[in-house]
Amino acid sequence: MSNLDTAPTESTCPALDPTASPAPVTLSPREVPLGGPRAMSVRRTLPHRDIRTIGAWCFVDDYGPLTPADPPMAVPPHPHSGLQTVTWLLSGTVQHRDSTGGASVVRPGELNIMTSGRGITHSEYSAPDEQVRGVQTWVALPSHAMAAEPHFEHHADLPRVTVPSPTGADLTAIVFIGTFAGATSPAHHYSPLVGVELSAAGATEALLPLDPAFEYGLLALDDPVTVDGVALQPGDLRYLGWGDESLTLRVGGPTKVLLLGGEPLTEELLMWWNFVGRTHEDIAAARADWESGAARFGSVVGDPTERLRAPILPNARLRPRPGRRSVSDEDGAGTGS
Repeated sequence: MSNLDTAPTESTCPALDPTASPAPVTLSPREVPLGGPRAMSVRRTLPHRDIRTIGAWCFVDDYGPLTPADPPMAVPPHPHSGLQTVTWLLSGTVQHRDSTGGASVVRPGELNIMTSGRGITHSEYSAPDEQVRGVQTWVALPSHAMAAEPHFEHHADLPRVTVPSPTGADLTAIVFIGTFAGATSPAHHYSPLVGVELSAAGATEALLPLDPAFEYGLLALDDPVTVDGVALQPGDLRYLGWGDESLTLRVGGPTKVLLLGGEPLTEELLMWWNFVGRTHEDIAAARADWESGAARFGSVVGDPTERLRAPILPNARLRPRPGRRSVSDEDGAGTGS
């Protein structure tokens, strides 16, 4: 899913003071259309006007389910740099291809993780007869990895662990990035992170272990849930800050949630369209290389579809915006998968 907005707004993610955790807050999603009137819409919670990042997680789109009456996901070749894309499905399948030769069909419970490094191109398509539902996230690469060799990983066999509940059904956790409750994902990442899908077969309350060095967010996917006594509606993301060793999750029936976490960022990020950098020059160079067809991004192996054009950069220089984590309602990076 690449952003088809012709005038995407830059989003700056200021570095944090790791000695002072922000207060917990509930982030409600905003609907973002990915193109024209028949295009797919997503529910975006990161970047948000109150919270820009959760660890290195800098982008969260929740989408679907797409019905046969909806247009399928059809994202032509488009670029990325300075980030990893993390594709997590709840239903349906998506075909991925990229400029490294990576190709896979990702299914629920499996992980596609693509490291753009200095630059990569990819495309994604869903079948028109499937109900596709998923969450697309980005992870910002630290400065030392921004020029890394691009590569793609597909992990079909991810570790699972049970989180016991004294008051109902146990939770099943699929660890797709990092380590949770003693289980470690094989996915490669460049900064301390964790990503977990938690599913409940019925009503329950459970205590989830946390790393106090991480800040966390919990995304409600299917039904209302309660996090540390605070009710969330489907699509809400509860930001928890850092310093806690556990959280209490309560659900009223079968449902799934995502837990995302990581060490607070100490680097400032600049995000525009499908690029993550540190300065205006980083973004402008990436756009220029994409538009000129430079070898930096390559081309998608096995996909003859015409690639997306980059939007025009604003006349003004892209600059960090005022406020430690605050952005306006109109702010947000371009979506992309």
